[in-house]
Amino acid sequence: MKVNEAKPLNIKSWSPEDRPREKFLLKGISALSDAELIAILIGSGTANLSAVDVSKKVLQHVGNNLHELARLSVKELMKVKGIGEAKAITIVAALELGRRRKDLDTNERPKITTSKDAFELIAGDLMDLPHEEFWVLLVNRAQRVIKKKRVSEGGVSGTVADPKIIFKMALEELASGVIVAHNHPSGNLTASQSDIDLTKRLKEAAKFLDLQLLDHLIVAGQKYYSFADEGLI
Repeated sequence: MKVNEAKPLNIKSWSPEDRPREKFLLKGISALSDAELIAILIGSGTANLSAVDVSKKVLQHVGNNLHELARLSVKELMKVKGIGEAKAITIVAALELGRRRKDLDTNERPKITTSKDAFELIAGDLMDLPHEEFWVLLVNRAQRVIKKKRVSEGGVSGTVADPKIIFKMALEELASGVIVAHNHPSGNLTASQSDIDLTKRLKEAAKFLDLQLLDHLIVAGQKYYSFADEGLI
């Protein structure tokens, strides 16, 4: 006797209450759960799981934390049953679009007056990375941002930040102030001795070039440490 092969469940075969696309059209995007939004992205499930079920497994994999989800690579997502390469790429791409949306330039250059202003501007570039990166924010005399740029990329435990490269960028853009930032993928907000020493070198070099080092931020997930707030600049 021939046994029919089970086919993956698609959206049309789900019960009405389990159709996120229809729910979206009827009730609006805000009515959808995180799992339902991911289900729309991946489109289909497996032979035994609906797309919503697969999406719930994706969220369970990261403890239902969207910030942790944004840190996953394509290969890491593929460890979840029901997530192949194409679906993993779709999820990563969607999260990247959300990250880039935060970085869109406004008609007026953002002004940085507090460490929180600087953190909100740089967080999207650093908070989800599995490795360390060093970034710089260049501002004019009115403390409005001229440019945001990555200086270096390192490994899990460190990255090299060359003061010559940082101040070359500042001079090329005719900046008046510099804010530097790097991340700690471990989540530890404690400034290391090398972080403290680098900050001192940058502060002295800035004075020599008639520039001002305004702050050095350490980003760890959704939190940050500010050298300026701690009176270390």
